[in-house]
Amino acid sequence: MEKSDGEQLTYDPRRLHGVSVYKEDARDFSDGDRVQFTAPYADKHIANRELGTVEHVDSQGNLKLRLDSGREIELAISEHPHLDYGYAVTSHSSQGLTADRVLVHVDTEAAHENLVNTRLAYVAISRARDDAQIFTNDASRLSDAFSREVSKASALELAARPGANSSEEHASHEEQRTENKSAHSQAEREQAHGHSMGF
Repeated sequence: MEKSDGEQLTYDPRRLHGVSVYKEDARDFSDGDRVQFTAPYADKHIANRELGTVEHVDSQGNLKLRLDSGREIELAISEHPHLDYGYAVTSHSSQGLTADRVLVHVDTEAAHENLVNTRLAYVAISRARDDAQIFTNDASRLSDAFSREVSKASALELAARPGANSSEEHASHEEQRTENKSAHSQAEREQAHGHSMGF
């Protein structure tokens, strides 16, 4: 890898673990803002993608937050800068969350087929307590997109198949891993470009 000044750097993943890759950006937080942690904060027992509300910001950049779990915490933004607005989240990071009202944006053309499927439909819609609305560019294609099955077979199911070939199974497994990586990368890109679910 080459830095902007031309210096060459090497990266050996076997030696370096726990590397965080992110793009730094400015955020102006005010009292009442919804926020989301974009990295875990072990000292405060906060999980990645946990949501909360800003209760107070002082002139030194110290925040008082009320997490959606009910806990109140204080932190210095200089010590934990992995914080973003939390008004909308991707369906990928909303797993385990519940909201009274959910708005889901599904672009059937821009989204990768591994992202718009039965799993997305279930995760996105089942977050809602009272109301869920879907916004899409093409309602006629949405049903087919939400009908895509992406469930993986278990090892027991594969073993039970008559005439199962281990080399074919290995190839299929590798294809699935490649698809999962592609889907994850696409999810990160879509999150960065605002394909989101609002809470």
